[in-house]
Amino acid sequence: MRPEKRSFSIQGHRTSVSLEKAFWLALKEAAVEDGTTLASLINSIDKGRGEAGLSSAVRVWLLDRLKARAQAPAKERD
Repeated sequence: MRPEKRSFSIQGHRTSVSLEKAFWLALKEAAVEDGTTLASLINSIDKGRGEAGLSSAVRVWLLDRLKARAQAPAKERD
């Protein structure tokens, strides 16, 4: 599975994110669930990524989101 590269404008500059298709799909689903755009969600992840690369930060963000959901009580997941 090869990563797909997509470009975004973040804080006034163009940047690219390379993710495998499964990560792109999960990220799009998260944006829809959060009522935001993909670009806005990536911008938010970028702001909190510290020294990590953006693609890595997106993968970790998705993993953290899934872990939090798995740990949430059943009522919160519905």
